[in-house]
Amino acid sequence: MKKAIAIFVAVIFVFAMASFSFATEEKKAAPAPASAPAPAEKKAEPAKPAEKPKVKQVTGNVKAVDMKAMTITVTKMMKDKAEDTVATVSDKTKIMMGEVQKALADVKVGDKVTVKYTEAEGKNMAKRVAIHEPEKKAEPAKPMEKK
Repeated sequence: MKKAIAIFVAVIFVFAMASFSFATEEKKAAPAPASAPAPAEKKAEPAKPAEKPKVKQVTGNVKAVDMKAMTITVTKMMKDKAEDTVATVSDKTKIMMGEVQKALADVKVGDKVTVKYTEAEGKNMAKRVAIHEPEKKAEPAKPMEKK
């Protein structure tokens, strides 16, 4: 028990001496001569660049396309529950089907799409819309005809 108290007192003594030495260094600093420009007390920290908005993605079927509001509503099935995401399309939004660039008018209800978007000003701003090509259904095999 005595050792623990001795260690505790020693640690307190070290911290007290360290803070005392820092205080003494500040007092010893000579003031700048009157002819020299006074150093800035603290430089203003450079403004931090705004964090890049996180890009989110939703894949599902197009439920609605609003040409006036320039929005696409995508329905995604989540555990037996449909979840709608509305994304606003702008002039900067790339709408692609494979390697071919398309327009908002080419997006049809029922199309399967992947929308990459960011949240800005309370809206989901679409950066890229990828229209998936419809899956080709395999035709049932026809029996061979005998000749």
